Amino acid sequence: MTDKTHLVDDITGHRRMRRNRKADWTRRLVQESRLTVDDLIWPIFLVPGTGISEPIPAMPGVSRLSVDRAVEAVKEAADLGIPAIATFPNIEMDLRDQTGSNILDANNLLNRATAAIKAAVPNIGVITDVALDPFTSHGHDGILRGDEIVNDETVEQVVKAAVMQADSGSDIIAPSEMMDGRIGAIRRGLDAAGHQSVGIMSYATKFSSGYYGPYREAISTAGLLKGDKNSYYISPANGTEAVRDAALDVEEGADMLMVKPGLPYLDICWRIKEAFSLPVFAYQVSGEYSQIKAAGMQGFIDEERVMMETLLCFKRAGCDGILTYFAVEVARKLARQ
Repeated sequence: MTDKTHLVDDITGHRRMRRNRKADWTRRLVQESRLTVDDLIWPIFLVPGTGISEPIPAMPGVSRLSVDRAVEAVKEAADLGIPAIATFPNIEMDLRDQTGSNILDANNLLNRATAAIKAAVPNIGVITDVALDPFTSHGHDGILRGDEIVNDETVEQVVKAAVMQADSGSDIIAPSEMMDGRIGAIRRGLDAAGHQSVGIMSYATKFSSGYYGPYREAISTAGLLKGDKNSYYISPANGTEAVRDAALDVEEGADMLMVKPGLPYLDICWRIKEAFSLPVFAYQVSGEYSQIKAAGMQGFIDEERVMMETLLCFKRAGCDGILTYFAVEVARKLARQ
């Protein structure tokens, strides 16, 4: 028999990585990470009124929805198999004040939407946020006293809001305001109100990022913000601090952890997944979404391919799921495969 050993065989020690890539069936057999509809959480924006579907210019393909239209959209999401939604309100300007007091109105836009969605689509999870920024006249996530976002007073208020949201039917409270001690305080407040089954998805590592711009347009806070959020969000430079933040939330009783933004912080996703025995989620935020949309609309990238690739990267980084504005689009694509 003629020896057909090649120089490459000697160099690689007969180990050729391309053997497992040679055909579609082998690539499918050895694929390490997979994206399914079960990995998707769909964030939606709410507005007062009825019959409203209002496009958001900075987020092509995303609209603010009145409660009735939101219920219709959530029905479609549930039919596609999407497990959960996350809701964010754009309330009237005359309801916003220094303390975000409208968040404590049991019949506010957010709570009305939760009740309507759970009544119409009981099999989908509803995740609500207790951060005050959609409710304040200054655009900050907490109560502003002078030049300071006061921690403890804000925590007292978000606990009350969390109980009201649970009363309205929220399945998971996702506090994003990054106040110290909020997770433990919310857990105690929920349990005292008899909401032991309501979970907490902590925004464990929310970074002071430039990727939030389109979101702030969506909830009409872009022109309101006074100063910045550096005193309570995490610096993008600090990975160890982010892990410490997550550790405290775990100790205080968080059921799930979130990293926000997503793709620029895949290292943080991996680190907290390795460090803690809890589900980890990434929020593919508005700036990430809009970049892909804008580049796709210009023909600079294959939008659908990049959409799927970025979401798969979250899975590779250890995430159990992703909050993404692409959720419905992705669910439809997965259903066609």
